[in-house]
Amino acid sequence: MRQRMATVVWRVVLAAGLVCGIGLLPWLTRTDPAYTVLKARSAERDPTPEVLADIREQLGLDGGPAQVLTRWLGGLVRGDAGQSWISGSDVLPDVLQALGASLMLMAVALVVACLTAGLICTRTLRLGARRRLDGRRRGGTASAVIASLPEFLVASVLATVVGVQLGWLPALGWYGPQWTVLPALALGLPAGAVLGRLLDDLLPGAFGEPWALAAAARGLTGRRIARQALRRCVPALLPNLSLFVVGLTGGAVAVEQVFDIPGLGRTTLQAALAQDLPVLQAGTLALVLLGALATGATRLAARLLTGPALRDGALSSLHRPTPPAGGLLALLYGAVLLAVVGLGLPRDPLALDTGERLRAPSLDHPFGTDALGRDLLARVGHGALDTLLFAAAISAAALLAGVLLGLVPRISAPLVDTVNAVPPVLVALLVTAVAGSGAATPAFAVGAVAWAPLAAHTSSLLRQERATLHITATRGLGAGRWHLLRHELLPAVLPPVLRHALLRLPGVALALASLGFLGLGAQPPSPEWGLLLAENQPYAERAPWAVLAPAAVLALLGALAVTAAGGLRLPRRRRPRGTSQAVVPQPVLEKELVEAR
Repeated sequence: MRQRMATVVWRVVLAAGLVCGIGLLPWLTRTDPAYTVLKARSAERDPTPEVLADIREQLGLDGGPAQVLTRWLGGLVRGDAGQSWISGSDVLPDVLQALGASLMLMAVALVVACLTAGLICTRTLRLGARRRLDGRRRGGTASAVIASLPEFLVASVLATVVGVQLGWLPALGWYGPQWTVLPALALGLPAGAVLGRLLDDLLPGAFGEPWALAAAARGLTGRRIARQALRRCVPALLPNLSLFVVGLTGGAVAVEQVFDIPGLGRTTLQAALAQDLPVLQAGTLALVLLGALATGATRLAARLLTGPALRDGALSSLHRPTPPAGGLLALLYGAVLLAVVGLGLPRDPLALDTGERLRAPSLDHPFGTDALGRDLLARVGHGALDTLLFAAAISAAALLAGVLLGLVPRISAPLVDTVNAVPPVLVALLVTAVAGSGAATPAFAVGAVAWAPLAAHTSSLLRQERATLHITATRGLGAGRWHLLRHELLPAVLPPVLRHALLRLPGVALALASLGFLGLGAQPPSPEWGLLLAENQPYAERAPWAVLAPAAVLALLGALAVTAAGGLRLPRRRRPRGTSQAVVPQPVLEKELVEAR
């Protein structure tokens, strides 16, 4: 009980610190908040001292940030989130309306994500139900491509092709359920591809557990065994699903911009740009509360799905050493990516030739040219240095932080929920306010939130691994915490988390690209991939190669990450000769069960 209370207090402190930190945004920028509000209200008025003093008096800014925060928190207790500094309207109705639109979009996007994840796992479920997983070849290239497509690019293509050219669905606005289909597809397809890959990584371990062998020996149908295998694996992914819930609600800024959706992500972004603190703080607080509700719901669902086995330490380990997958595809994708970068580096990415504007791919320009006549191959190659290096460095740091924090879930779980409630766009604005804009701004912003999914995955897998029979037996033989962590828990948990980190590598690159697309990252004439997509998107219909070139390289990076992750295994620890085996290793137990059957 005391530990639960400490966790609740820690969660409240983090949420309050986040809201208060956002309340300091105008003062962090070292600019006069009254000046920013004046420009947002009326750009034509001169910022005279009298006008600025009048705005400070209206907004109550004379007392400084402490007085502003105290007044806002006091009103929040009474159910009053204040009035917008820009429009003067009540904040709470506007934020609730934006939250309703985002929740509706999130719900449909989650349906799309679950269907996509199910399609990705269909082959493994079918083979597992028939006991034919031993000869299964690891795939995932198609899902890797889907997961690597930028959400804003998918949104633009769907809006242009499906909405405008074919006229099948509305392409702009927010007036009813049918307007949710295209943005939900843009959000749900990449999210479902990531969830599907993680689930597909766990399913073979579930089909190899003793209960599955016993169920098959008793004549249970393959469909029932497949359903139970899903039930066995889903609890380990539910923490990441709760992160997707908050991310799809507040982090869908680019998609909301493309489809003109008045969602919470877009509302908070506009409030942050205008320094409309009451709207920004209310939107952030709504995301924090949503994250807490999603976390509580997923933990309850995990307990219901796992049953008493988690409490009684009667689970089997999902993560056993398996032969590494073939690395031929990974080598092929890596060679192609290196070839693209190698061919682009000798070319000049800044050379202008207006007579060669939007030229189609040719021998002189294999990827074509952009709207200024610059060679796209050169820009993609030079942009890879920044995008890939930043993405690799951020992924490595996120992996280290995620694993370390995942080992202490009572500290990391509230921190994960709080961090996940802040979209990378808002983090980029905060970083820009403190450190200024530049190429490193999106890297800091993405790195500040990239560790959260890995920490949630680590703590979830550790919780289940601690409840396994072999851990219970090893602890009963006198093994200490350090021995269990070093020799039993980490070898079982690190491989799937490492594969998860590799799967997230394209997502990190996409997050960097999204910030560049929104104008919060690198600035022209930088060849950063996100900026390339943003610059060339207006010409996508006339010159599709201008957008397809950087998108294809991102998809290639995703395919490389998935195939490399499929072959990632940790070496098995050799036991000294003469060491007694008090617990029968899981593969041996399964072999004996199969022979007995």
